Amino acid sequence: MSPTSPTTSPVSSAFPGHGSVTFLGAGPGDPGLLTLRAVEALSGADVLIAEPEVLEVVRCHARTGVSTPELTVVDEASTTAGVPVLRDATNLVMEAARGGKRVVRAVTGDPGLDGNAGQEMLACAAEGIPFEVVPGVATAVGVPAYAGVPLRDAQGTDVRFVDARTADDRCWSEVGASDGTVVVSTSLDAVAAAAGELVAAGRKPDTPLTVTIGGTTTRQRTWNATLGTIAQVFKQGKVLPSPEGHRPVIAVVGERSAPAQRDQLAWFESKPLFGWRVLVPRTKEQAASLSDQLRSYGAVPHEVPTIAVEPPRTPQQMERAVKGLVTGRYEWIAFTSVNAVKAVREKFEEYGLDARAFAGIKVAAVGEQTAAALVDFGVKPDLVPSGEQSAAGLLEDWPPYDPVFDPIDRVFLPRADIATETLVAGLIELGWEVDDVTAYRTVRASPPPADTREAIKGGGFDAVLFTSSSTVRNLVGIAGKPHNVTVIACIGPATAKTAEEHGLRVDVLSPEPSVHKLAEALAAFGTRRREAALEAGDPVTRPSERRPGARRRRTT
Repeated sequence: MSPTSPTTSPVSSAFPGHGSVTFLGAGPGDPGLLTLRAVEALSGADVLIAEPEVLEVVRCHARTGVSTPELTVVDEASTTAGVPVLRDATNLVMEAARGGKRVVRAVTGDPGLDGNAGQEMLACAAEGIPFEVVPGVATAVGVPAYAGVPLRDAQGTDVRFVDARTADDRCWSEVGASDGTVVVSTSLDAVAAAAGELVAAGRKPDTPLTVTIGGTTTRQRTWNATLGTIAQVFKQGKVLPSPEGHRPVIAVVGERSAPAQRDQLAWFESKPLFGWRVLVPRTKEQAASLSDQLRSYGAVPHEVPTIAVEPPRTPQQMERAVKGLVTGRYEWIAFTSVNAVKAVREKFEEYGLDARAFAGIKVAAVGEQTAAALVDFGVKPDLVPSGEQSAAGLLEDWPPYDPVFDPIDRVFLPRADIATETLVAGLIELGWEVDDVTAYRTVRASPPPADTREAIKGGGFDAVLFTSSSTVRNLVGIAGKPHNVTVIACIGPATAKTAEEHGLRVDVLSPEPSVHKLAEALAAFGTRRREAALEAGDPVTRPSERRPGARRRRTT
């Protein structure tokens, strides 16, 4: 049994009728770094007050309808510099808490290192408003970990943390006189000045330095240099001047940040598809597990539906089949897609039925995603292909009709209007009668937003995953042909042939007709591409960075 946390209940439960505040650390940017307690607190919030940088990280864990008042910028100097320094949070927090609301105040990193959060805690204490603190991964610790820069070694190196925006001469003198690791929080355009302060305070110009921007996100980028060369590295690499010069960075100074070590320890940025924008021509529901897999490789998936699902033009056939399920007409029902599950489920709900109507009926699913949709409906499939996840794979495992063991010889097959006849023909050959019913129609989806269409045609995507011939035809039809720098990955030979017919160069072919094997094949392609660049001594770049003018438009 798991140990019980002393903070598992909302803090306001001990004070009936009162509001409460949870000061929550959202970490440096990776949503996966939120703690279990943070997710629990967010799920019970009435009001969520979050810094803009972490709002999207935390909002997905809040309940539907949670109030998210916007923090405004009231610091004029910061407004000019483009840095949102937030000073009205205390008023928002106190007003909501006084009204009896459960408030979650989310800050970047850890609230214990956020001076504004400390002031807000004091305001709560002064008015007797109950509050709790949920620590988060501190940015100054989390970012170096993702950059492959250990802060200490076996000898127990001294570590100092400095905020360059508030550091005074005494602070610089102390860290300059130390030979330990220094972690500096600063901005991209102020890194060289911070390096100069350390050199002036006594640090050697050849002391190793790493600078990381966008830490713990797929926008992360790290530069290796020394205190004396960082300005030149930024100039030669055309990193600065940049309109993004105000963006926060973490600089690590000391031997632990040496490039020789980082080459071995940079686990995050060396992922096979790190930072790649990958177009997935499926709906969010269909692409969920595939997108998760792509994220595990470091990619940024972007779902674009290429088909829309509509009810059949004549629903009577579907209505008769669903009634036949209840009256015992069928021995089997076979689902060949998530959409088929959805169509039957909607018809069940229309008739006031639920998963119990499947009692006594054997259920088959063409693959893992379809099986998962059935489980979500409350139905455990009796048959899922042990090999290829396709109609052919399902037929490989489907038992022939046996009049001794099978009291009924009929199969209900709810499918799309454009489905192939492979499964029907195979089941008939095995001795089964098949009711092949149009459960839904597939039509071409509406075009994606203009910026997505421009990214597709202009080379803004690094790769496209085509999971069927129809996704090729529909994507080209609604959004245009992908740019020739974009890596084209296809699920099988038929899809690849369709892509080539549309003038696309196929770079990756899945070894099996499975979306997950397709993602694996793309990751393997990315690994080979990365290794080839390193072997040639070239910088590792994304495919989209090869298009004309990409260097200027690149976001770090």
